[in-house]
Amino acid sequence: MRDIAIFSGSAHPQLAAEICSHLEQPLHPVRVERFATDCLEVQLQANCRERDVFLVQPLVRPVQENLVELLLMLDAARGASAGRTTVVMPYYAYARSDKKDAPRISIGARLVADLLVSAGADRVLAMTLHSPQVHGFFSVPVDHLHALRELAAHFAGYDLTNTTVVSPDLGNAKEAAAFARMLGVPVAAGAKQRFADDRVSISSVIGDVTGRDVIVLDDEIAKGSTVIELLDRLRDLNVRTIRVACTHGLFASGALKRISDQPDVLEIVCTNTVPIPQSERVPKLTVLSIAPALAEAMRRIHNGESVSALFDAP
Repeated sequence: MRDIAIFSGSAHPQLAAEICSHLEQPLHPVRVERFATDCLEVQLQANCRERDVFLVQPLVRPVQENLVELLLMLDAARGASAGRTTVVMPYYAYARSDKKDAPRISIGARLVADLLVSAGADRVLAMTLHSPQVHGFFSVPVDHLHALRELAAHFAGYDLTNTTVVSPDLGNAKEAAAFARMLGVPVAAGAKQRFADDRVSISSVIGDVTGRDVIVLDDEIAKGSTVIELLDRLRDLNVRTIRVACTHGLFASGALKRISDQPDVLEIVCTNTVPIPQSERVPKLTVLSIAPALAEAMRRIHNGESVSALFDAP
C-alpha cells in the first residue's frame, strides 16, 4: 500500500494502532496543543501531499472535544494537499439525533455530517450507525460496516440448540434477525416505549423465549436502561440463561457494573469501537476487535476495490 498516511486523534489510539498493525503501516503522530484560551491546534506530523489520508477518530466521550479535534485534523489534511481524506469513525455519537421529534429541536446527525464534509472529508467509513437513514445525511460516499460477523463468530462456539436472539425493540429487529440467521436460531423482540433518556418501558416480548437461552442484541448500550428493563420481562417469561451483546459498549453512568451485577447475566459482549478503561471492566465482559474489518475496508478503499462484501447483510 503506497502513498497512504494513517493518523489517529485522541479518542481511541489503541484501535488505530491495531488497524495499522493489520495493514503493516505506521501510525503517524499527531500533535494536539491547547492554548490558554482553551482553543485547540492540530498538526499532522507526516507528509500528506497527494497521499490517501485516513483519520481514525470515533466520536466518544468527551464527544465535543473529539469532534473539534477531528474537524481540525480534516482541515490540516486539506491544507497539506492530501489527495483524498477518509474519516474512519467507528462510533458516530450524533447518529441518535436523526429526526425532528419535537418542536424547534436540532438534528445533530445531519449537522455534524455537514461539518465533517465542510472541513474536508472526502469519504466516511462508519460502523453500525444507530439509524440507517444517517447514511444519507452525508454528501460524500459512506461505507457502513457492521459487527454482526464478529459477534456471530464468538457465539458460534456455544451450544445454540435452545437459543433465541432477542432485540430490545422493533427498531433493532432487522439487525437482530440478520444475526439470528447467521447463528441459525429464532428471533424475538421487545415492545419498547421510551419516555426519557433513562426511562423506558417494555410491555411484552414478541416471540417464544420461555425456557430458552437468550442472546440480547442491541446496536449500543449507553445507560443500560433498556437492557435492565428487558431483563425483567425475560425473567417473567422464565428464560433459562441470558447473554448480552452489542456493537458499541458505551456503558455510561456505571451501566456495565449494573448489568454485570444481574445474577442471571452470564456474559456481556461488545466490540472495541469504543474504548473501555481497564478500571471499569468486569469479569463477565468480553471485548471483540473490529480492527481487522476496518483494516480490510481501508485496504479496499485505498486500492479501489469493492467494499460491499464487508457490509452487505447476509
